[in-house]
Amino acid sequence: MAPDATRPPHARRGTPRAVIALTLAAALGIPASLLGAILVATPLLKPPTIDAALHRWLGIAEPRSWPWRPAVQAVALAVLALVVLGGAGAFSGAISWYERRVAGRMQSRIGPNRAGFLGFFVWMADGLKFLLKEDLVPADADAFLFRAAPYFVMTGFGLTFVVLPFGHSLIVADLDVGIFYATSVTALVVVGILVSGWASNSKWALFGGMRSAAQIISYEIPAGVALFVPVAMAGTLSMQGIVRAQGGYPWEWFALRNPAALVGFFIFFISQLAEANRTPFDLPEAESELVAGYLSEYSGFRFALFFLAEWGSIGVLSALSVTLFLGGWQVPGVSADRIDALRGGGALPAAAWWLWNAASLAVFAAKSLALCNVVIWLRWTLPRIRIDQMTALSWKYLVPAAFTCFAFTLLWQLAVQAAPVIERGCGYGLSGLAVALAALFGWQVWQNLRSVRGGRVDLTNW
Repeated sequence: MAPDATRPPHARRGTPRAVIALTLAAALGIPASLLGAILVATPLLKPPTIDAALHRWLGIAEPRSWPWRPAVQAVALAVLALVVLGGAGAFSGAISWYERRVAGRMQSRIGPNRAGFLGFFVWMADGLKFLLKEDLVPADADAFLFRAAPYFVMTGFGLTFVVLPFGHSLIVADLDVGIFYATSVTALVVVGILVSGWASNSKWALFGGMRSAAQIISYEIPAGVALFVPVAMAGTLSMQGIVRAQGGYPWEWFALRNPAALVGFFIFFISQLAEANRTPFDLPEAESELVAGYLSEYSGFRFALFFLAEWGSIGVLSALSVTLFLGGWQVPGVSADRIDALRGGGALPAAAWWLWNAASLAVFAAKSLALCNVVIWLRWTLPRIRIDQMTALSWKYLVPAAFTCFAFTLLWQLAVQAAPVIERGCGYGLSGLAVALAALFGWQVWQNLRSVRGGRVDLTNW
């Protein structure tokens, strides 16, 4: 008998090497090309860089008065939007594959393992499938609002990327009121969910929309108050300004320089989970009681748009948390002023400036992906809570805690101005505690992985 004759047929079939090579090339090439496009496009397609290029290369003495300048800037803005939104869409698809792989591993299931090595191309196949499926509109629904609702959700999701600082100089627009802008545009997601629930003319969809309104209104309050903690510490509402007020080392991050900021980070993170309808706060969907809630009547591509925004919100909430509390793109040991000095006076920045911007982009991406992994772990670890538990958590605990953190931070800043050593000592102490807890958690994860070895779980066709 052959050595593998007792193994199931699916375990005896190996993945062709060509498929493995193609999958690895796509898995590495897609994020590398998208991050590279963001690295190049965001600095070069800004109005100051365009004006400098028009002056130096085309000999235009006054670029601001050139009649074709608005058209050139409009094209540059369209290209920049295409790059950023294309990256957001690809991230949403890829994170859906990763979440299903993690869910399968945590629940001792196989997970997606077709359409490429480890099933990597399944998110592309899903997107193509949704494009080809029939778009159904219920006969008694409000057809116009029913069709428009997903685009409200996608608009609120996409506009958030305008103020996300991907790196040292990698931001679409560094607004002076960046935090207010980010919290404002996300309200369009609520509008889309409410409109989808009402326009569907279904009681289950309406219940889901009303739950979403109650949930998001409840959790926007603690999230908004928690936002004032980094604002008070940085003294600005600009996203880049908040990042520049921090440092690259953990003891220089806002979350570890102030005990109230650490609590505020958890309040903001939990509130963002609730606003994004992520488990354990996925009550607006609640398949077991609302038959998917506000999504009940949707099909085809519009159905996919809702989930595209939901999976993309994993990256948005992680990026916002990293920006406000975890140092953002700051590279350890390299100050933002030093990177500024490397730019040079030419129309194009110097090579060293590009390298440090690439490093800052890599740091930001690594931190954000680490938090994305936490969001996914939480979904497949915690059960869905009840609606009364959800509202009680917000109004009874998170709201008072957020106000307490903000008041403590105001007093803390006064104390730090008088004795800066207080903040430095707190940073070192909380950083050491965070390292110890991370090591303990890693050891427990390793023990869990070891406990399922020895044939207790069959993962042979991974």
